[in-house]
Amino acid sequence: MASGSNPLIYAHRGASFDHPEMSRSAYLAAVEQGADGFECDLRLTKDRTLVCWHDSNMKRVAHCNLVIAKSTLAELRAVYPIITLEELLEIALENQKSLALETKHPVVSGGAVERELLQLLDRYRSAITTAGIQVSIMSFSWLAAARLRNSGWNTVLLMSYRWLFPFNIGRSIGPSVAIIKHLKKSPASGREVFAWTANSEEEILLCKSENVDVMMTDRPAFARIILESA
Repeated sequence: MASGSNPLIYAHRGASFDHPEMSRSAYLAAVEQGADGFECDLRLTKDRTLVCWHDSNMKRVAHCNLVIAKSTLAELRAVYPIITLEELLEIALENQKSLALETKHPVVSGGAVERELLQLLDRYRSAITTAGIQVSIMSFSWLAAARLRNSGWNTVLLMSYRWLFPFNIGRSIGPSVAIIKHLKKSPASGREVFAWTANSEEEILLCKSENVDVMMTDRPAFARIILESA
């Protein structure tokens, strides 16, 4: 990113500050709020459907004990308006929004989530190219990132506090805003930076000042206002 330019704004689980996270309404609202792209977490259901869901179960968000890996899509949708990755991809293509897709680990299915993801993306490769959107696959798992290294899609190794010096997996890294604050600079080392999750004015301006490339936020409209008025 050129110095002084604004980071791209990716809606973290959709416009999740104002709408139910990881729902169709949250992602459609992100379009209305001017997001440049969507972020989502990916898990496999019992019937091998890729769904956009962060937790291993439905307890925190839907207040029930269903486990994603042990439930069918129909069972999950009976308690929450969960969206599939394919549905999100269709929204992204229609609205020309880029995607940052995080595969969750550890999971009992191991690398199956990456295999299913790559198969889906390959089916849509032509449409993705035509739409001109960027698709990045992210993970905290070094092994998952290594599996994706030669997939042809941009791979982002996500970083928590304990990963201040990540392995050189690809051209992109994903530090938390807390890491950037701690280091007093973006740990880019010449690589593209996907920062998560900037929701306050201070965090948003930090991403701008440190030349972050992609900034994930629950508040796309607010982030746009802050960046454009800075």
